[in-house]
Amino acid sequence: MNITAAKFGYPDALLHGTPHWLVLLRPVQVTLGSLVLCCVDPARRFGEISEAAAAELKPVTSKIEAALSAAFQHDRINYLMLMMVDPDVHFHVLPRYASEREIAGQRCADRAWPGPPDLTQSLELAPAARAALLARLRDHFA
Repeated sequence: MNITAAKFGYPDALLHGTPHWLVLLRPVQVTLGSLVLCCVDPARRFGEISEAAAAELKPVTSKIEAALSAAFQHDRINYLMLMMVDPDVHFHVLPRYASEREIAGQRCADRAWPGPPDLTQSLELAPAARAALLARLRDHFA
């Protein structure tokens, strides 16, 4: 497995996988349900991913959007491909919310709505809320 997937918690944070992509629960939640979509190809630039990985991108993003919609009824989704620190091809997937959402009794607001996401801010999830988040998303990715 590549170092980027490992940094973002693979295999413990794994929600869904295909031969070329891993969907991981992002360790630091910018908004509720923040994910990382990590390519497992040995690619350090988006243009280097295999044709098979490119073909899987549409179905895997459709699966992400369906799971997040079922879990939290997001208003929008932002896909950020930054790759400034972590070298392997990956996206930060941030569901966006016009109003608060709840997980395990904890209220979560998208503080940057309706502007661009603020990656310097994070949700402070209690351990029970993080466990509930992981379980809920795994149910919707199943």
